[in-house]
Amino acid sequence: MPVRVSEFTWQQTPAAVFLSLPLRGVCVRDADVFCGESYLKVNFPPFLFEVFLYAPIDDGNSRAKIGNDMILFTLYKKEPVMWETLSMPGVDKEMMQRIREKSILQAQEKAKEATEAKTAAKREDQRYALGVMMKIEEEERKKIEEMKENERKKATRELEAWKESQRRAEEQKRITRKDKCQQRKQAEERGALKPLSLPRKAPPTHLPQKGRNWENIFSEKLKEDSVPAPRSAGSIQISFTPRAFPTALRESQVAEEEEWLHKQAEARRAMSTDLPEFCDLKEEEKNPDWLKEKGNKLFATENYLAAVDAYNLAIRLNSKIPLLYLNRAACHLKLKNLHKAIEDSSKVCLQDYEAALKIDPANTVVQKDAEKIRNIIQGTALKSHD
Repeated sequence: MPVRVSEFTWQQTPAAVFLSLPLRGVCVRDADVFCGESYLKVNFPPFLFEVFLYAPIDDGNSRAKIGNDMILFTLYKKEPVMWETLSMPGVDKEMMQRIREKSILQAQEKAKEATEAKTAAKREDQRYALGVMMKIEEEERKKIEEMKENERKKATRELEAWKESQRRAEEQKRITRKDKCQQRKQAEERGALKPLSLPRKAPPTHLPQKGRNWENIFSEKLKEDSVPAPRSAGSIQISFTPRAFPTALRESQVAEEEEWLHKQAEARRAMSTDLPEFCDLKEEEKNPDWLKEKGNKLFATENYLAAVDAYNLAIRLNSKIPLLYLNRAACHLKLKNLHKAIEDSSKVCLQDYEAALKIDPANTVVQKDAEKIRNIIQGTALKSHD
């Protein structure tokens, strides 16, 4: 049986009750305090203190301070009145039991409500954090989509500009051919209308004589210009010495030609060693510029897959020509391969940024933009492989 403690002191004001309870040498860690609206209990074995309060208190705001072998309670009253006594008068055992049970049930309900409120607050915090993360991810996604859209528009504009330049070049060639045909036709008409020159009659070699005193009035032989007869038509066979250098001799220099031939020979040897699959190609098919023009013709005939193959081979031969990536991006755009189109367009932009970094390596803005483009290229490459 626990030993009930009856030694305590208390004071009050209209708003609060101050209760002081000695611990009798018991360790503070062993003290168990329970406080309800009408019931207060302190269990510090082997001692027990309980009191059935005179009037209800605000147990949520009431406080207990433990120290110096003493527990000091500050109990705030629900109604600001002075109590006649600390404990409720005329309380029997049944009433005490009911008050205890009621106080325990109220404490359990409050604890349950507090737990539910804490869980709801935690859930609300998680929902808010998730909403913030989703908003951040949405903003990042919009930025990436905007960058992709800008790259697509840029590639489309460059493609349209290239098509317009091709159209103008073809139009200029057509006009030039038409002018040449007209000039040739006019020259043929002028040649057909030119009258033929007829040979003049030769003067007589023997003149008639009249008597002995007749003298020839021509002291010298007449000199006249004679017009030759038209030449007969014919054909002349002309053969030219084949040249490896693509320009005329009058437009080239011997030193540059020899250097170019040396580089071509080195490229052929490197290609046969590093890329044996190119050994079966024709000589012109090993030229990136020829492959680019071939891809352009295939693109003009809407044979986009074959054009992509031509650009792929040209890029393998020389990956430093930005126009090859742009043309291949245009083919991918026509084939609806948007990720590959963005990847090729971004490679051209990345080459520009790398050139800028070589000029100004300490430029942080260019470094960040170049890193973003690298991430885009890697992301689009992974998506295209998937």
